[in-house]
Amino acid sequence: MMERRRMDAALLVVFLGHLATALEVPLDLLEKLPQPPTITNQSPRDYIIDPRENIIIHCEAKGNPHPSFSWTRNGTHFDIDEDSNVNMRPHSGTLVVDISREKAEHYEGLYQCTARNKHGTAVSNNIFVRQSRSPLWSKEKIKPIVVQEGVSLVLPCRPPVGLPPPIIFWMDNNFQRLPQSSRVSQSLNGDLYFSNVLREDSRNDYICYARFPHTQTIQQKQPITVKVINLDALNDTMAAFYNDTDLFSEDPLEERKPAFLIPSGPSSSKMVLRGQVLEMECIADGLPTPEISWTKVSRDFPAKRTSFLHYQKTLRIVNVSESDAGDYRCTARNRLGSVHHTIHVSVKAAPYWLSGPPRNLVLAPGENGVLTCRASGTPKPTITWAMNGIPIENSPKDLSRKVEDDTIIFTDVQTGSSAVYQCNVSNDYGYLLANAFVNVLSESPRVLTPANKVYQVVKNHQALMDCASFGSPMPRITWFKESRSSTLDGDPYILHDNGTLEIHVAQGRHSGKYTCVAQNFLGNYENHIYLEVKEPTRILKQPEYKVVQRGRSVVFECKVKHDPSLTPIMTWLKDDGELPDDERFIVDLDSLTITDVTENDVGVYTCIMNTTLDHDSASAELTVVEATPTPAVVYEKPDPPTDLELTDQKKRSVQLTWTPGDEHYSPIHKFLIQYEDSLHHRGHWHNLTEVPGTKTTAHLKLSPYVHYTFRVLAVNAVGFSHPSSSSRIYKTEPAAPDENPTGVKGFGTQHDNLVISWKPLSDLQSNGPGLHYRVMWRQQGVDSEWTTVTVANNSQFVVSGTPTFVPYEIKVQAVNDHGDGPEPAIAHGYSGEDLPLAAPRNVQAMVRNSTLAEVHWDPVLPKHTRGHLKGYKVYYRREYSIHKHNPHHVEEQILTFSGNHSHGMLPGLHPFSRYSFNVRAYNGKGEGPPSLTQHFETPEGVPGAPTSLIVTNPNLDSLTLEWSPPHDRNGHITGYTLKYQPVNNSNEVGPVEELALLANETSVTLFNLKYSTRYKFYLNAKTVRGAGPAISQEVVPIINEAVASRQVDIATQGWFIGLMCAIALLILILLIICFIQRNKGGKYPVKEKEDAHTDPEFQPMKEDDCTFGEYSDNEDHKPLKGSRTPSNGTVKRDDSDDSLVDYGEGGDGQFNEDGSFIGQYSGKTASRDTGEGHESSEAPSPINAMNSLNSFV
Repeated sequence: MMERRRMDAALLVVFLGHLATALEVPLDLLEKLPQPPTITNQSPRDYIIDPRENIIIHCEAKGNPHPSFSWTRNGTHFDIDEDSNVNMRPHSGTLVVDISREKAEHYEGLYQCTARNKHGTAVSNNIFVRQSRSPLWSKEKIKPIVVQEGVSLVLPCRPPVGLPPPIIFWMDNNFQRLPQSSRVSQSLNGDLYFSNVLREDSRNDYICYARFPHTQTIQQKQPITVKVINLDALNDTMAAFYNDTDLFSEDPLEERKPAFLIPSGPSSSKMVLRGQVLEMECIADGLPTPEISWTKVSRDFPAKRTSFLHYQKTLRIVNVSESDAGDYRCTARNRLGSVHHTIHVSVKAAPYWLSGPPRNLVLAPGENGVLTCRASGTPKPTITWAMNGIPIENSPKDLSRKVEDDTIIFTDVQTGSSAVYQCNVSNDYGYLLANAFVNVLSESPRVLTPANKVYQVVKNHQALMDCASFGSPMPRITWFKESRSSTLDGDPYILHDNGTLEIHVAQGRHSGKYTCVAQNFLGNYENHIYLEVKEPTRILKQPEYKVVQRGRSVVFECKVKHDPSLTPIMTWLKDDGELPDDERFIVDLDSLTITDVTENDVGVYTCIMNTTLDHDSASAELTVVEATPTPAVVYEKPDPPTDLELTDQKKRSVQLTWTPGDEHYSPIHKFLIQYEDSLHHRGHWHNLTEVPGTKTTAHLKLSPYVHYTFRVLAVNAVGFSHPSSSSRIYKTEPAAPDENPTGVKGFGTQHDNLVISWKPLSDLQSNGPGLHYRVMWRQQGVDSEWTTVTVANNSQFVVSGTPTFVPYEIKVQAVNDHGDGPEPAIAHGYSGEDLPLAAPRNVQAMVRNSTLAEVHWDPVLPKHTRGHLKGYKVYYRREYSIHKHNPHHVEEQILTFSGNHSHGMLPGLHPFSRYSFNVRAYNGKGEGPPSLTQHFETPEGVPGAPTSLIVTNPNLDSLTLEWSPPHDRNGHITGYTLKYQPVNNSNEVGPVEELALLANETSVTLFNLKYSTRYKFYLNAKTVRGAGPAISQEVVPIINEAVASRQVDIATQGWFIGLMCAIALLILILLIICFIQRNKGGKYPVKEKEDAHTDPEFQPMKEDDCTFGEYSDNEDHKPLKGSRTPSNGTVKRDDSDDSLVDYGEGGDGQFNEDGSFIGQYSGKTASRDTGEGHESSEAPSPINAMNSLNSFV
């Protein structure tokens, strides 16, 4: 029966969703309409206060009319008037408690604020007010600790209990942190653990400190003395310390396998709440110091949320989710063994919203609506409803209201049924409390788009004319043009649901006056709109490619046609960047002139013509070549001008005259006039103006409040002259500012502020002393009066306490001691953004193919965006393969779609898999709540290649192939295809044989193969979508003994045996000749040198007593290559054993695989013979002769 009721309620909700939706109330109207209270700011639930400061318990609310406030304390009414220490702020519910006459602990307790007006009552969370505590350490006498070297040790901290808990750290007497390592570390409870102690751990200043963050106080434990001794020293000091110490009696220092100090036992358990931080630690005793490692049984760690601290002893997982539950194993290991401990982690959850808290409803009389309070938790939370702070079962009956678990359904609401509903979701670990009002309004239509607004568009472009409106019920929008002969609802007009009228391709005939009419049963409202269709901007004559000699001038022309009512702005670029800041570049109305061209001017020049509606651009390239040589003439810079004189002196102008200097064969083509402001920038010269080289007089426009000094420079083709001598000082009188700051902007850095910034005026622009700024702002469309503050000579001002993301009008005016600047222009900005309130709705996925899905959603409404919408993010995860049905623990993937999209593609999916996904809107502040999680399944795709293909039982003309199914089946395997073909020695392939195999087969035997022929096999799997990639293998069938006997065995042929005998006889004769020749001269030449330079220090070393004895290989007693021979003919030992490579004559020595050295101890290399001339007549050794023969054979 209960299940039937739930199904009926669900069907009713769906039905109501089709009947009506809540009204969207514009932000600028919201404050003017009747509205139940809404809590806008409140203190945190667990509110820890500083006992040294006054207590402020926040409660702010809005509504129309403005709500009144009351409080409860510990569940009963709190009469503020009876307590002289407690005051409530005007127009606010915020309490201010003066603790100068009463201790703060007197006001500890559970508080709740209530805001009410005639339309309803809203309540705050329960605010638990407690004062912070930082108690002193209890007095204790800590005895010195004597411990044997190598054993483990724990120094307890046991800090006093504070609120909030203190932060623990260990330092010495010099306030330096004690070094920690894998051997020594601090546990989570603050104790200091030694896996094994060393002699250097002895010290008398192990001090534990506790810092209480709320009061910023630090408490110190008494220092602990630790003395580490070995077993012998222990016997000597036992008597001295017996009466006044704790004596550790561990076994003598020995290496030992790890054992856990904490936690104890083979396993333990830990509970953590969803969203919190999970910290687990394992600290082990052992010698050598054990290394700690962590694993999670049957699952990997969440990579982005996991970190290992304190030398791997602490595992930390942030933002815990249900997937983090399970068994975690820590392992301590050294070379003697290892030990394990398993921690079972269970994850519970305080209540949390599934799709955000319930949202306010604004309904018209007779409409329907739904309040939804959808939340989850572990254990499953209970949901209760209240109306205006009273449990809903005790509230007045209302036939238009029906409560179904987490939903309240409203049907046919009537005027006067406005109220605030409270949803309370709770379990053992916490609660959620949300207020949502139902506001029943009857409002006649009004159009929000400004009256007589003018829209300008370019011909052949899209035109959009807004008619934003509001009314309750929502009004119907109708458009007319000029005479209102007919409504505009057909081609070329498109009427959107929000009232906007679109002309897809605007033409001149579409210009004119438009009227939009908003109408509901309470009345109608009309607004006039004007559309102007402008001619497009076009470049008629584009700049042309130019080749110019260095030193000459070049002109690029750019003639443009534009709508005469638009103001064009011409911009020139060089290589897509700004033009160089060089006076040689002269920009005119329709051309760019470059004088005295240099190699640096080579590049692409672009002219861009901008209007307020469109732009056009064109480019041309400049190439610079060398100028034609001319007879050498000595040109020089001109001499500086002289005789500077100031005449015709006025408040803001003066005339400057001068006498030019010598030109030095190069005509002066201009004069540069500079000035110095000795009042503001003494020593800095600035360019003021230029005049042609034919003039010697300049009329200079000046600024107020400047002490001018002028100088003049002459310019010819060679360069600038030296500056002239300075003129006398000319002081202008101060005046009010002529201009206001530029770059005025308004933006928010927090959700409740507005930062107004501007570019300050320079000293030259200030026009007088005492420069400051008058900053003015008002909420656009709401406030009629400007709020004004005076700001010192800064560049920004922060307005606090603003609503979230609302438009503001801003003005900044410059003011000095002599008056105000001109009336400033109005700039526009927005207060700070906050995270989006709502998740996208109607989220669904359409699977395009086995690897691609398209996700659709309804965009989040602007009022819920609470900022500039940046786009949407789709979070998706592969849950499992439909074939295997085992979960894939894959990190969630994210795809971002910038802009106001309503759909997006998910590429690269796995075929035949189940996916889950949700969509979130994000703005400049961050992401909003996720949508309801949806699922989709991808269809079958082609399978992957078989996992393996091996050959078994190869015979003369048959073999068996065995394989494993593909790892990625991507569907149901319907069979396999085996193809094979012979391959000859030149890699040419023969005809292909093909064999179709069943899906359940994993082997096949092939017969009638050609013996001694290489075959290549290709095997692929198939699904209903087709065949996947193939795995290949090559093999040669085995030749049997019968075939082998038919092959000619060369080793049994008579001619081969005879040839081998002749070669052996030849080798024997060569060996005899070499032996006779070797002994013919008596001693080796090297031996003769050794006999002549016998050095007792240079003798072979005997193995038994490490003394030098006789060595049989004479070659080793030669000085090494590159070594020096002393004048007495001896060779130093240090020079004879530098490198094994030297024994191999310049690096030819090698090492065998077992590391033994292969050197040329016998015989001579060509390089050695060359270096020693004809000194040695040594014949090749028998060993080298055999090696040479082996190489030949």
